[in-house]
Amino acid sequence: MKRLDKFLVEMSVASRSAIKDMAKKGKITVNGDVVKASDLKIDELSDVVAVDGQVIAFLSMEYFMLNKPAGVITATLDKKARTVLDLIDERTRNDLFPVGRLDKDTEGLLLITNDGDLAHRLLAPKKHVDKVYYADIRGIVTPEHVKQFAAGLTLSDGTPVMPGELVILSTDGEAGTSRIQLTIHEGKFHQVKRMFEAIGTEVTYLKRLSMGPLSLDESLVPGEYRRLTDEEINMLKEATA
Repeated sequence: MKRLDKFLVEMSVASRSAIKDMAKKGKITVNGDVVKASDLKIDELSDVVAVDGQVIAFLSMEYFMLNKPAGVITATLDKKARTVLDLIDERTRNDLFPVGRLDKDTEGLLLITNDGDLAHRLLAPKKHVDKVYYADIRGIVTPEHVKQFAAGLTLSDGTPVMPGELVILSTDGEAGTSRIQLTIHEGKFHQVKRMFEAIGTEVTYLKRLSMGPLSLDESLVPGEYRRLTDEEINMLKEATA
């Protein structure tokens, strides 16, 4: 059993004070009966709750794939900057959060959910969940660097990182640039950028392509999102079981 106002807040209907006002005005019904006490206990699984005649369906978990654009921060709330949650207009619940983080200038796959257990397993270092990135690099990445990444780098501040699989996609000797793909199994702060800094190069563009079995839907332009399919949700759960 749950308080009516708490249920409606969790379903992102309105604030608790606004819900209390709606109830007093007779705008909320439970199983067809007008309810004016916002603290009424309801069964969120069986009771039918409606606000202004619109039924509020209960969703315990939500899962969204976002193609994060540059310029948006990976956070649930910020007073000054736009957050990734501000992009999810179709969310029902108000307890969603991003799984892990991407830097403000980084693009690509970001999972948004309220499934804390799944998020913990996806981020746990012992689970070794692959995270694949594409990057543009200022500097020439060489086969020797590939070996260094495979052996496990030590960052400039002395922090060791797990081995990563570095693939050189192309190099431009005249421009002094490279294009690479990198697979890592952990998510230290600014890790990809710091790994390339450790070999004397610089990441100028970074995009996450996949996380575990979940790959970015390339039909999503930066800033667009969609709900995960049941198959994708099950794949993530099976991969981290």
